Amino acid sequence: MFRTVALRVHSAVRTGLNLNKPTVLAAFPARCMSHESTETDAEFDNRYESFFNRKDIDGWELRKGMNDLCGMDLIPEPRIIVAAMKACRRVNDYALAIRFLEAIKNKCGGKVNEIYPYIVKEIQPTLTELGIDTPEQLGIDKPELALQSVYDMS
Repeated sequence: MFRTVALRVHSAVRTGLNLNKPTVLAAFPARCMSHESTETDAEFDNRYESFFNRKDIDGWELRKGMNDLCGMDLIPEPRIIVAAMKACRRVNDYALAIRFLEAIKNKCGGKVNEIYPYIVKEIQPTLTELGIDTPEQLGIDKPELALQSVYDMS
């Protein structure tokens, strides 16, 4: 039994020290990063505009494209929003168009008073043509049952 324990300890020490093989340290001279080229803003806008302008787009793909846009750290250009509104009309999904406008307003963050009016001004002719109202025109931009803040009461 002592012999078995001694052989196992000797084997473990020998493998741990790696005396039989020369040690080769492999070092990478550079990081392993993706080699994809970055996309310019114009290419990005064209890609999403052509995605939403597809004639065979269905509701699932439309939602996927909008979800991808909402997940990015950007506010889409008005021409992308116009293409998305037309796609919503093609698939006859009025509620999705309104929700997308709400998401765009939410993405404006602290600059909502500067960015959102510009976007609405740019897309208003298309909204009028398609018969789509903004959340403000529908009266759903404010909570219906919200109470006045105690700090605003006088």
